[in-house]
Amino acid sequence: MEPSDKQISGSIAQFYAPRLEAYDEMYAGEGKILPHWRVLMQELDELGREGLERRHLEAQRLLRENGVTFNIYDGLHGMARPWELDPIPLFISAEEWSIIEAGLVQRAELLNLVLADIYGPQQLLKEGLLPPEVVFGHAGFQRSCVGSIKAGDRALTICSSNLARGPDGRMWVIDDRAQSPSGAGYALENRMVMTRIAPALFRDCHVRRLAGFFQPFRDRLASLAPQNREDPRIVVLTPGPYSPSYFEHAYLANYLGYTLVQGDDLSVRDGRVWLKSLEGLHQVDVILRRVDDAYCDPLELREDSRLGVTGLLQSARLGHVAIANPIGSCVLENPGLLAFLPGIAKHFFGEDLMLPSVATWWCGQENERRFVLENLEKLVIKTIHRTRGYRSIFGAQLTQSEQAELRERILHKPYLYTGQEMVSFSTAPSLVDGQVEPRHAILRSFLVAGKGGYIAMPGGLTRIASREGELVVSNRAGGLSKDAWVLSNEPVEYVSLWRQPKQEQVLQFRTEPLPSRAADNLFWAGRYVERAEGTARLLRAIYLLRRELRDANGGMTISYLHNLLRALTHVTGTYPGFVDEDAEKLLKNPRPELRSLLQDASRVGSLTSTLQAFGQVAMTVRDHWPTEIWRIIDAIRQDWADDEATPGPGNYRTQDRLDHLIMQLVAFSGLTAESMARESGWLLLDIGRRLERALGVISLLRATLVPGMDDATKGQLMETVLVICDSLNTYRRRYHSYMHLPTVLELILMDPHHPRSLAYQLNCLQQHVAELPRIQVSHRLGDDERAVLEAFTALRLADAVELSRIGESDGYCKGLEELLSAQTESLWQLSEVITGTYFSHSQPPQQLSPQHQDEDI
Repeated sequence: MEPSDKQISGSIAQFYAPRLEAYDEMYAGEGKILPHWRVLMQELDELGREGLERRHLEAQRLLRENGVTFNIYDGLHGMARPWELDPIPLFISAEEWSIIEAGLVQRAELLNLVLADIYGPQQLLKEGLLPPEVVFGHAGFQRSCVGSIKAGDRALTICSSNLARGPDGRMWVIDDRAQSPSGAGYALENRMVMTRIAPALFRDCHVRRLAGFFQPFRDRLASLAPQNREDPRIVVLTPGPYSPSYFEHAYLANYLGYTLVQGDDLSVRDGRVWLKSLEGLHQVDVILRRVDDAYCDPLELREDSRLGVTGLLQSARLGHVAIANPIGSCVLENPGLLAFLPGIAKHFFGEDLMLPSVATWWCGQENERRFVLENLEKLVIKTIHRTRGYRSIFGAQLTQSEQAELRERILHKPYLYTGQEMVSFSTAPSLVDGQVEPRHAILRSFLVAGKGGYIAMPGGLTRIASREGELVVSNRAGGLSKDAWVLSNEPVEYVSLWRQPKQEQVLQFRTEPLPSRAADNLFWAGRYVERAEGTARLLRAIYLLRRELRDANGGMTISYLHNLLRALTHVTGTYPGFVDEDAEKLLKNPRPELRSLLQDASRVGSLTSTLQAFGQVAMTVRDHWPTEIWRIIDAIRQDWADDEATPGPGNYRTQDRLDHLIMQLVAFSGLTAESMARESGWLLLDIGRRLERALGVISLLRATLVPGMDDATKGQLMETVLVICDSLNTYRRRYHSYMHLPTVLELILMDPHHPRSLAYQLNCLQQHVAELPRIQVSHRLGDDERAVLEAFTALRLADAVELSRIGESDGYCKGLEELLSAQTESLWQLSEVITGTYFSHSQPPQQLSPQHQDEDI
């Protein structure tokens, strides 16, 4: 039984006060809640403010664990702000959605026809329906693409429109996105979270599912393939991890089962696009691009681009690769087009637009320009193409001098400007600081070309303003998001992306090739995580020793502390550090140097710097991590950063932080061992781990056990080395109360069954290197195989007793030093061979497209 208005006049609905000057999504009139909102309001009243806030916190926890972010600043070191989701969804009734859907489909068909005409016969220009300046004056018009887009096949694969409801209750189109619309992945993630935090409400409201959109989306991309349509190779082309919405690129690639690539991962040869991978070259059939038009091909478009693929446009012309959306689609995002779409709709369809655009005046026409100049304070001024940092100009917010300056700019180049009516869009109930308040809302819809026409995502991505009365609604400006629920009048059937085979059989699987860039980043993820663990273990031992010494006698009289401090410099590579000729003063007061090695993010080799590097390479291969592994990666980054901002009581606090970090790093290693398939990605990750652990063990032993040891403290030093190597318990079980150098070396260096020993790392490396793909099968060993075999053989032939002999003249274990030095040389040779053989791409591009228009979510 549906609740009445009286029944839901409880704590939340009663105190909700919609803005008088704006239409509110929940109210049909003063004090009257729309029928399809009543179930939600009843649940919110039952939850109460505390229950709603708990739901909000649960949503944010899930989003954080899933690594959902939006980078609000450009650049590799930009701030990845956590994605914000309001726990109150936007409700759209079935009857209203049918009207909106029809208008969106009509608009998508119209935009597709306009795109085909602009790059084809250009009849709209010839017949005066579209001024040439609107098209040719727009930066998104690509002259090299003329003739490459054909009419009749819906070249516009996916498009988007931003909708808002005006004061009259009608839906208006603010603008369109056609280049590479962002937000569909965020909408999907929002839905996943909402079904977790409010499953009963979702079920009872009969909400239409989003899988019904992504299934035809995947089918459409497959159908675009020029060849191999039964099993095409489809890739998602991303600018990289410095893109504001990189999370979405990785998320969609993983959800749809595609390979995520950057420009340098692809190469054009003989007019075809190839993916560079560990196994060699693989032909690409379809590219779902998230790179701006102008940056897709440095040969024919922007020559300074490092984000695209040289020769991509020619390959598309030859019909060897399909690109969604076609290069040149950005021209449809021109706000100047909005003024002419009604006439174009009449021309193509003989009917009006079902979803009208916000009133728009293009300043390239004399009467319209005069109107705009006379009404600046009442309009929103936009340029016809956007650049980085672009913002709409609200005339009412300008001073007299600023208005005069804007008039001069418009008069100088009038064809570059448009004026739009400033409309107070509708508000929707939103949770703000524990209260349900109205916030202006905009709905971004998504449509994909299907076999019989365009298919609209039921709902879309809703964004709400961050402050009351704020008209600028965008995540970049600090706005929040909502899930849009399109309701059905009857129960909704479950829809899945999974297909069923025509007959019961075991299907053949195809392992996606690992791009060389992804292989490189996985390799370094393994190295960084081991480097961080080794540094953390050594720092923990030093802090523990300093605390024990201080508690014991107030001084630092044990000489082997200096050995550990020097080892820290060698292990971290932060020279000169504690090994400087004038390091006596630093050794007496090591606290500043220790603090720097612990916290200084700008110092290469410090623990914080290593963790940041690990986080960056892990983010780059975001699509390769299972959910649980990504959660531990995110926890490592966030917890360490949070701890930096939380002061504690000296060494005790530092030890707790290091203990927690080591536990997380070990958890990462365990999860990768248990959750990742033994494919090329895991292979490179584990090679990186084993290589770094081997080098870490060698550096530690060369700095501690090779130099001469004080007879009074050498037992304690060897015990500390065993602790750092996580081997003390094993040593005690095997050798009981005996502590001398040959047995320590036997365990840490030569035991092939001990996971922390050097021999174990070399054995794993030998096995992994043998499994790496090779272009030519040969009976001769490769350089990488030879390097690891040489190191492993030398270690197996060594004798622990001989290695332990101390020279009478210098007090050094000369044999041990020679062995470890040779091991280091072999391991670095192995690293260089692997890098040169398998990671054959240029350095990661630091360039960002200055008009990355699809990122303005």
